[in-house]
Amino acid sequence: MTTTNTRFQFASAPDSWGVLDYPGPSWNQSYEKMLDEMVEAGYTGSELGPYGFFPTDAAVLQPQLEKRKLKLLASFVPVKMTDPDASQAVMGRIRKVGGLLAALKAPFLVIADDQSPERNAYSGRVYDKGCPTLSAEQWKHIGRMVADAEKVANEFRLDLVFHPHVATYVETPEECELFYDATSHTNVGLCLDTGHCVYGHGDSVTEAKKYKSKLRFVHIKDCDVKVLKQARENKWTFEEAIEHKVFTIIGQGDIDFPAFFCTLVENNYSGWSVVEQDVKFGATPVPPAQSIAASLKYLREVVTNLGVTAGAP
Repeated sequence: MTTTNTRFQFASAPDSWGVLDYPGPSWNQSYEKMLDEMVEAGYTGSELGPYGFFPTDAAVLQPQLEKRKLKLLASFVPVKMTDPDASQAVMGRIRKVGGLLAALKAPFLVIADDQSPERNAYSGRVYDKGCPTLSAEQWKHIGRMVADAEKVANEFRLDLVFHPHVATYVETPEECELFYDATSHTNVGLCLDTGHCVYGHGDSVTEAKKYKSKLRFVHIKDCDVKVLKQARENKWTFEEAIEHKVFTIIGQGDIDFPAFFCTLVENNYSGWSVVEQDVKFGATPVPPAQSIAASLKYLREVVTNLGVTAGAP
């Protein structure tokens, strides 16, 4: 299958070095070395990662990106979407991160529901009896919150996209449908994460087709379904599953990436895919620099076989 209009660009992200959403030992790594390793592996872009890991002063970070010819794309911003009492704090956080992204000329702001202990206990098992779900009023609040978030994003000329995420109230395909029903009055797009999709009993090809008109950003993860099966059987939290290496080097898991990228080509998707390999810091059998390089090598082969250009425009 060949197209001359589709071009995929690949970026990396700090979570492949174990820098996850909240401060910890992984945050003591050198971000400069991380950026160097991204470039050496062949990536042309990066996500910001959790706010506070990279410098939050654009005058400091921008020269570091420019000298490596790296494009900053987005920041993942988990927020308490279901709690009306948190609305002011949510908008404050979005505005703070949005200001930095705008100063760095990043195109996207990625929001997700924040992980909650009650849903983390049912990670990958949302269909089990007893799993908490949202009320109609909570879905209405999400609709209002996303509309407000979109106004803030628009102020900074950022494209607001939503990331369905494990251990949150929007994990499964059905919950994603409820989210887009609740936010139908907005223009919020979709950031489809292949790993979170399969973890939440979804299929990335099906979801990419379903949300063709909303799919504006992609996160690439691969998943070991044997470990995922163990996670469900043993009722592991999302963090415990990561520790057991539920996510793998891209191409070494069970997600059908040739089929997924074929669907993106059919969708005329032309843009960024961010390679992420959520790992526990210090517990990777392969150093992150080698892992992200192997992932990119595999993905380039996949898109080349489709007759698609991979690289910067």
